[in-house]
Amino acid sequence: MKIRHLGTLLTAAAIGLSTIGTAGAQEVGPTLSKIKESGVITIGHRETSVPFSYIGDDQQPIGYTIDLCMQIVDEIESEIGVDELNIRWVPVTPQTRIPLMANGTLNLECGSTTNNLTRQQQVDYAAITYITGTKLLTKKGSGIATVEDLAGKPIALAQGTTNERVVKTAIEELGIQDVNVVSVRDHAEGFLALQTDRVDAYSTDDILLYGLIAKARNPDAYEVVGDFLSYDPYAIMLPQNDSKFRLVVNRRLAELFRTGEIEKIYNEWFEPLGVPMSDLLRANFRIHALPK
Repeated sequence: MKIRHLGTLLTAAAIGLSTIGTAGAQEVGPTLSKIKESGVITIGHRETSVPFSYIGDDQQPIGYTIDLCMQIVDEIESEIGVDELNIRWVPVTPQTRIPLMANGTLNLECGSTTNNLTRQQQVDYAAITYITGTKLLTKKGSGIATVEDLAGKPIALAQGTTNERVVKTAIEELGIQDVNVVSVRDHAEGFLALQTDRVDAYSTDDILLYGLIAKARNPDAYEVVGDFLSYDPYAIMLPQNDSKFRLVVNRRLAELFRTGEIEKIYNEWFEPLGVPMSDLLRANFRIHALPK
């Protein structure tokens, strides 16, 4: 699917969009109203979250979640009656993604974001599109096989992630001594810290760790270890208090789940990593394959 990019913004008059009054805005909801008036949809994306949302060789966002969001853009265009929306891509980090959604900058966040109840105090989510959990990435021969083996060793954690909270909680609850937590901005910085021996481990969701290994110069030097430390259901993040927009988003996702198109999209991004669809994720898709 070709990804469209934002060119020169046209005025509403130039692209033939009439101003939506109060009644119209109430009918379609605030997010769809804003998108229709401007002719622009603003999408947050990650830069290093392989294979969900990252920068490809052409320096444009690609990945599993990006493909799902492009399907959603098609659905939004159909809903508001426009032939094509311009897309404004906004790179986000674990620290900026929720504030940018909460303050109205983003319409969609297409990355690798966990849906949890705490975050739902500020933002909303579409249907679950992936299920993962926290594990550890180390160099082979590091002597680290479980979180308990971090005693006396440094580990990198990305600020503002559920993984940061989970690992710190495990360290405290298990009484693991002398763990040096090195805060990093994102996955790329965390993996670089591991590659250059600044730390002995990096921790995030296991599928993202496999993605980092796949992009490494020497993939055989690394391994993902330990039991799952968390349950992390990924979902596309949405603005809060806009059920009509959420309905449009979930309508396209439910169609992908019902028709089996989701398996084709999944296989394109996960087969190269050797990660088959789990029974749990397949069951999730069936549950969310809502009838029209």
